[in-house]
Amino acid sequence: MNRSISILFRAIPLVMGLVCLMFGLDILSGGDDAAHFVAGHVNIALTAICIALFTTAATIIRQLVDRYGEVWEIVLPALGYAVAAGTVVWGATITLEGDEPQHVVAGHVLIGIGFIAACVSTVAVASTKFVLIAANGARPPDSGPPDGAYSRRVGAVLVAVPVVLAVTGLVIAATLYARGDTPGLVAAHVLTGLSLICAALVALVASIVRQVRNEFGDAERFRWTWWVVAMGTINVGVGVGVLVASDDPARLAPGTVLIGLGLVCFSILSKVVLLALVWRRRFPLANRIPIIPVGTALTCLFLAAFLFEATTRQPGFFVGAHVLVGLGAVCFTLFSIVSILEAGTSKS
Repeated sequence: MNRSISILFRAIPLVMGLVCLMFGLDILSGGDDAAHFVAGHVNIALTAICIALFTTAATIIRQLVDRYGEVWEIVLPALGYAVAAGTVVWGATITLEGDEPQHVVAGHVLIGIGFIAACVSTVAVASTKFVLIAANGARPPDSGPPDGAYSRRVGAVLVAVPVVLAVTGLVIAATLYARGDTPGLVAAHVLTGLSLICAALVALVASIVRQVRNEFGDAERFRWTWWVVAMGTINVGVGVGVLVASDDPARLAPGTVLIGLGLVCFSILSKVVLLALVWRRRFPLANRIPIIPVGTALTCLFLAAFLFEATTRQPGFFVGAHVLVGLGAVCFTLFSIVSILEAGTSKS
């Protein structure tokens, strides 16, 4: 990977984060109603995921260009976790400001976004030994973990982080479902979708951990792939179900956002599939896999365009239209990550 390409792939997450931030601030400046409040805060919070993805990109690229040291091994993941923690605290603060619908929805959604940013930061931590993956491909499958790989206990902790956050998100969502009111149901639907993204990231963390430790088996080529497919399909399916379940305009925001969250899962799928396909084998089409997150990003943006037009007739589409723009930016950021993974692992 040459220097220009490495700078580009590190810049993409930061540029997309800036897009989310500026778009969110612009939405907030456009009105003080509940729709502007929720859409603005959610887009600003999506910046945290982009920053966490930047830490992952920088962690891998600096190893590939031999400019990675102990300082970066600490600073980059710490940055991701700090932003994630700040987003969770911000969301919790909003929920404590009052029981108005916008506070219930925005606060809990921000908490879920913070959970995803923490999961992505865990991907960055798992990737601190990324160069061992290519080296392990040349070693016998039964040769055990290489020198320099993290211990089995550390690997288990890394995998446990997204598991715990996914379960925590689902538990919080269950308490919101139990409320039974409209704001609670809206927040619960979206938080459930965000938790499923955390669950999808379990597959990515586990794939990296087990390949770094030279423990990735043939069965896992399919197991983790289908796991992410299931998370994305559930998100899209539930989103469609919410949209067709009633005539209540309140269903429009969570229904459309859940479809967007499903597309994010399918963007994550590209990385899990790539790691599975190039492990100890050549895959000539590996450089085509980055097309997947490009496709999901465009789908988010085109869907957002339709929803913006629909907003002129049904204001309930406002939040979904604006949030899908931010989710499209996240999907495009994931294009950068999968391209980096392809550069570092593929033998095509």
